[in-house]
Amino acid sequence: MNLSRVLVMMFMISAFCLSAQQAPPLEKEITSTTGVWLGVYTKYHFNDRWAYYGEYHVRKKNGFDDMAQVYLRFGATYTLKKYLDITVGVVHPFYWAPNQNDPDVDKIVPQYRLWQQAVLATPFDHIKLYHQLRMEQRWRRDYEKGSSFKLTHRFRYKMTVYIPLNKPAFENHTLFLSLYNEIFIQAGKSIVYNHLEDNRSFAGLGYNLSEQFQIQGGYMFTFRHKGSPFSYEKRHIFRLSLYHHMDLHLNRHREERPIPIH
Repeated sequence: MNLSRVLVMMFMISAFCLSAQQAPPLEKEITSTTGVWLGVYTKYHFNDRWAYYGEYHVRKKNGFDDMAQVYLRFGATYTLKKYLDITVGVVHPFYWAPNQNDPDVDKIVPQYRLWQQAVLATPFDHIKLYHQLRMEQRWRRDYEKGSSFKLTHRFRYKMTVYIPLNKPAFENHTLFLSLYNEIFIQAGKSIVYNHLEDNRSFAGLGYNLSEQFQIQGGYMFTFRHKGSPFSYEKRHIFRLSLYHHMDLHLNRHREERPIPIH
């Protein structure tokens, strides 16, 4: 090896080391946003076993300024045991593109899902504790015009606690504390590094208006992956939800409904 080749190799090694030293370290990028989620939850019993389940949501971002989603969930619920409900159904959400003025994107993009859910109520005298396991098969696409739908899978686990505040047990006009935490795991061919999709924590107050109506409101904090390897988002969201439950057959027994809506 002659001297010129040695000098060229030394120069290349020095340049590589210098560029490696000057490259900025990779850091986690975290943004913070706000939003308002409004929802209506329904559950209508046809008999002691079968019920219709529905959720209808309007979700805003940047406070209450911009539309984020309209979210429609439908299902059929079967009471397997007194403290265990099984639900299957479809979901049809609509997503608003972040940049509504971009001519290369569709302003509103639909998504199609199948979902399955099991809810277990843990019987206690004075509090209500629920375990919810939900699975979803999602056909979703990017906002760019002409992009194709891709199948991904999502697995969700939520634990919810209701604690009565003004009465020893749940009945009409009961004010209660509502707490939950939910974790989201996703999988599929297009999911490379963001398997842990989201984690949501909620704290709020609820009030039983009657045997059929309940209202809840409170604060939800969510920490989620935004798509790139180092990009994350904190969301501060106010949630207001109305719950409506009815027994459509005559021989109803309220004490036999440990899972009215969830």
